[in-house]
Amino acid sequence: CAGSNDLIPWAVLMRRDADVAVVGGGILGLAHALVAAREGRSVVLFERHDEARGASVRNFGMVWPISHPPGELRDRALRGREVWLDMARETGIWHDACGSLHLAYWPEELEVLEEFDAGPSSAGLPTEMLGPEQVRELCPGARAQELLGGLRSDAELCVDPREALRAIPLWLEKEHGVVLRFGTPVDSIQGHFVETPDERWRVERVVVCGGDDFETLYPEVFRDTGVTRCKLQMMRTVPQPDDWAMGPMLADGMSFAGYDSFRACSSLRRLRERIELERPEDLRRGIQAKASQNGRGEIVVGDSHEYGLPVSDVRSAAIDRSILDGLRRFLTVPDLEIAERWTGVYVKHFERGDLVAAPCDEVRVVTVCAGTGMTLGFGLAEEVWAAW
Repeated sequence: CAGSNDLIPWAVLMRRDADVAVVGGGILGLAHALVAAREGRSVVLFERHDEARGASVRNFGMVWPISHPPGELRDRALRGREVWLDMARETGIWHDACGSLHLAYWPEELEVLEEFDAGPSSAGLPTEMLGPEQVRELCPGARAQELLGGLRSDAELCVDPREALRAIPLWLEKEHGVVLRFGTPVDSIQGHFVETPDERWRVERVVVCGGDDFETLYPEVFRDTGVTRCKLQMMRTVPQPDDWAMGPMLADGMSFAGYDSFRACSSLRRLRERIELERPEDLRRGIQAKASQNGRGEIVVGDSHEYGLPVSDVRSAAIDRSILDGLRRFLTVPDLEIAERWTGVYVKHFERGDLVAAPCDEVRVVTVCAGTGMTLGFGLAEEVWAAW
């Protein structure tokens, strides 16, 4: 088993020992470090940058069980929510158990939401259908014109990924003894040995959680598993006035039309037909308008979906306009001035939600394949350790 770039002579490296090495300081890497440390293992965590910069900090901060179908994935998502709440209480990071609100402005959207709420697809979720007035009471910014209703769920949780991804490593170090090696790339993994530019660690197990960058260490795994990449565009507004709050996190019909959890709804076909007829360009761009409000009062807005290898680093102004047009369709914001715009990239597989590969007995390569690491990461880490 070997994952490597240029090898460095072992004689010049300082020798260290740990039970577990985790490669990647994003949310999935932190999740695996937490589970291992709670089981009494000594852990060293490597992150090539000074702080996480990938998909883990380029998202809405949505812990989002409602998008996952009943069964294993929803149970994993709900377990992840529990872990997030426990961590938030212990670390003091900002969080808001505000839930979600899926809005209907077309009869086809309302029909899908009603079918979801009344049927088995909502199993395990505290959902209820709301009329237009109830929606407006819960979310005063919801656009009143043509509003037909909405689906409320209390299962969703909002965090600020930028704050969380800075605080959690320090908490792991202080409370669980995890050794942090930020700003430290891993040059090679050879069985029980992990090499960096300055150190050589002997460990019993290695977990590689590098997002789409696991290709660097294990290009053959990346190639053979048939994954691709998804590029998204997102934005963040300036802070909203102190006397205005959005309420629940919001999603439109383009969003829930793409959820795996809604696929069992027979009425979804009619919604998709209307989307294809009235919003074909948004469909082509993968526009799914959603919004969350963080502790700073900023509205995080997104997103789009562009698939392929390689991923272009060019940002499309037309896609940004489509996202904002989608937002205006259901939300009125006091100040829609955009303070930041960014792109993100995550691993995508069209037939599976996660990847757990074993290049050898000592190593697991783990990634979430649908941009849902915030929701599924902690539950997946528990399952990986339990099965290993």
